Amino acid sequence: MESPDPILLTGKPRRLEGLIELFIRSSGWIVIASVILIFVFVGKEAVPLLTSAEIHKEVTVGKMLAPQPESGYSWQPVSEVPKYSLLPLLIGTLKVTLVALIIALPIAVGAAIFTSEFAPQAVREVIKPAVELLAGIPSVVIGFFSLMVLATWLQDTFGIMIRLNAITAGIGLALAVIPIVYTVSEDALSAVPQSFRDGSQALGANRWQTAWRVVLPAATPGVFAACVLGAGRSIGETMIVLMASGNAATMSLDPTRSFRSFSATIAAELGEVVHGDPHYRVLFFIGAALFVITFLLNLAGHAYVGRLKRKLAG
Repeated sequence: MESPDPILLTGKPRRLEGLIELFIRSSGWIVIASVILIFVFVGKEAVPLLTSAEIHKEVTVGKMLAPQPESGYSWQPVSEVPKYSLLPLLIGTLKVTLVALIIALPIAVGAAIFTSEFAPQAVREVIKPAVELLAGIPSVVIGFFSLMVLATWLQDTFGIMIRLNAITAGIGLALAVIPIVYTVSEDALSAVPQSFRDGSQALGANRWQTAWRVVLPAATPGVFAACVLGAGRSIGETMIVLMASGNAATMSLDPTRSFRSFSATIAAELGEVVHGDPHYRVLFFIGAALFVITFLLNLAGHAYVGRLKRKLAG
């Protein structure tokens, strides 16, 4: 018996489908255009730092990266003799990002493996939405919690002299990163075909061996992408770091000391600078640098994920 002819869309349904397709395409192009325009604006404001002879009398890119004869590496843009070294800010950014990722990645990936491979369905239906709800908590709330509760607890428990430091900010930042890494990792693990698990267990492997040696390697591209997203969030986060870091631009690798990050510097100082002066241009240069760093991180992550997929595909 021949199958009936497919129903052809005509009239209003066809026009509605065309409008929906146009809306989706337009939304995609609007997002792309918005990102490009943001980068163009930030870059336009930062370019005079590279081209203006007047600004070069006070600061250049070379001076921001090299130690100065009198002050060494110092960020003091409003002092009598302005100092614009970016090294203290870079160290602070990397320090808090490292602390946050050391805490967040094992917890998030471990929780994703548990809910995907071991938790009963009823437990999974509670844990997954609960963790995902954490992503909706405003950064300022996490920052306030870190400032008022976490910093005091860490100081009283471990005797840390400086209560606002990279450990405090890193733990607060980890609370914001965990939901992102968990959600993407759990989706990647759940997407592994059930036949992989069945085949492994048929060969005598237990659930833990199956999860560790079969499911996790198969989901590695997705888990790695989740970690890259978490790193990008850590580098660009502002409010948590601004509230819990102490905002001291120091050249210390000690995580128990205060620090200042790139993003927190922009948030703290941009509202008070004079439009067009060297300090203003340096802040936009930092913003452009953050944009480029995040873009390159995502690009490298995408390339590595593609390589992993090709390797797993044989």
